[in-house]
Amino acid sequence: MLAKRIIPCLDVHAGRVVKGVNFLNLRDAGDPVEIAGRYEMQGADELVFLDITASHEERDIILDVVERTSEQVFMPLTVGGGIRTLDDIRNLLKAGCDKVSINSAAVTDPEFVKAAAQRFGGQCIVVNIDPKRVPAAENPAAKHPDVPDRLRCIDRPNRDGAGPPVHWDVHVRGGRQPTGLDAVAWAKEVERLGAGEIVLTSMDADGTEAGYDIEITSAITRAVRIPVVASGGAGSPEHLYEALTAGGASAALAASIFHYDKYTIEETKRYIEERGVPVRYNSPA
Repeated sequence: MLAKRIIPCLDVHAGRVVKGVNFLNLRDAGDPVEIAGRYEMQGADELVFLDITASHEERDIILDVVERTSEQVFMPLTVGGGIRTLDDIRNLLKAGCDKVSINSAAVTDPEFVKAAAQRFGGQCIVVNIDPKRVPAAENPAAKHPDVPDRLRCIDRPNRDGAGPPVHWDVHVRGGRQPTGLDAVAWAKEVERLGAGEIVLTSMDADGTEAGYDIEITSAITRAVRIPVVASGGAGSPEHLYEALTAGGASAALAASIFHYDKYTIEETKRYIEERGVPVRYNSPA
């Protein structure tokens, strides 16, 4: 088994790290450069930096924050939010990031994923998928007639078979806009288009600290061959362990439990390793 990665995530708004619940009620968590440096010292495998309101506000990502962060850390850095053109990707790579994460622009123009992978290499193109469970009775997919049938949301059993069917509807623009795309079908499509990795963030679990959505995570990891990073809901090392094992994820991403010093990255890695899952221990530069 390949070593699993533990990845802290910095959600950034107006130049500050923030954290919310279900993508709402944001609260300040600190300076991104300072927090990135702390995670470097703790031995994080990678860092994900998301400008969470750039797409919704239709503005460019904060390149200066990316540059200052990349100057302080030497672990791989993924940056997302507000990426709409190949020039955006080029500028971010020049600013020091290793991978870029695309969400809204990928849904608006799927061929953008293909063009980006061909231009810069699939290894640096990540697609972020933000699914939300929506009652199938509301027939949300009908509101998106342009979605091809093969990508359209389908009825799925509710959690543990309790309650009416739901759709796993992919959302964009910071979780504010449903798309009618089925999360599993969309994951397979972005893999076909050339994306090298998926960051899967459950909107229902995000910020709750009640655990990842293992059902959706495992469905997507079984459906694609590229690495899937589980995101949304981590509240303890046990939750990360579940995402990496039962969920089948290649990496687990977390924010709140690290930002507010509930657990350190080293503590989390030791918990996972003691249960038979290989992890890396990185020496800070």
